[in-house]
Amino acid sequence: MSRPLLLTLTLLLGAALPAVTYAQESPPAAPPAQESQEDAAPAAAEAETSSLELVRRGADGQERRIRIVRTGTSDETGIFTICGPQEGEPEDAPNVAVFSESGPGGVQITIDQNVIQVPLAVVTQRPAAEGEGSDGRIEASAGTARFLDEVPEGKTDRLSRCAVEVVSQPAPGTVLVTQGRTELKGQKLVYDETDGVARIDGPVTFTRPGDDGPLTGQSERIEVEVDTEKTVLIGAVVLNSPDGRVSRAARVEYDDRANLARLIGTAEQPAESTLRGDVLRAGELLYDLQRNEVVARAPRGGTITGEFQDGEEGEVAPPRTP
Repeated sequence: MSRPLLLTLTLLLGAALPAVTYAQESPPAAPPAQESQEDAAPAAAEAETSSLELVRRGADGQERRIRIVRTGTSDETGIFTICGPQEGEPEDAPNVAVFSESGPGGVQITIDQNVIQVPLAVVTQRPAAEGEGSDGRIEASAGTARFLDEVPEGKTDRLSRCAVEVVSQPAPGTVLVTQGRTELKGQKLVYDETDGVARIDGPVTFTRPGDDGPLTGQSERIEVEVDTEKTVLIGAVVLNSPDGRVSRAARVEYDDRANLARLIGTAEQPAESTLRGDVLRAGELLYDLQRNEVVARAPRGGTITGEFQDGEEGEVAPPRTP
């Protein structure tokens, strides 16, 4: 059986593709280093078209796009292919796209202000009317993908029927999320259209450089809410500033562009920030990442408490303007 063609068509807003596309000869090897800019243009164009977009329409009526791109072009470092409905499947069955890239750029997934780099991504996208986009599902992690010489005997899943083998190998630190100056690392990303949330499993670690040293931290996972354009660290979140400030919360809404972290506590785990023995606790803390300053906000009917170096403890009046 022929190998499937490495498709280099930009998916036009989720339009359905033919069920099967068969192979042609592999492209010639890259020209030598002294090639002209004109000679290099086709390779750049191929990299740009090894991509697709999921289009989500939120409750506010706005369209938000998730873009997935394979950055490499060599057959030696990865593949890009789209596997359409096979014989016996409904014509409107979703397309399944496979992106893999072991080169430095990896596979890039852009969601809001987050650029996520992974070695492997499998994207399921339902068909849409001509000229319209559609949403779908993404599963991304470390791993590899390759074309097979023939369909494996006894295999009936979609990718096997397209002679494509995918091996997912989630591992800590292999999903890299860049938001402005902040880098976060996890081990697996799953996005689903049912709720429009991209979830990155941890353990999550992150680093944000600063003049006096990096702000570092950790959490159990990350959630990127596409409709609200929020990035949230969830579960036992800890932020460590270079001057020794340690801040903890159950949830942290993180915005690198605004230099702001919103620490949200629960009854079991209130938001808390400690600096040289001084402790501030509240239902919510606003952390200015640029100035390394924390302001407390109390929920209606709640309190703000503090502990200070002299050993006194008591309630603290909330500020007028958080």
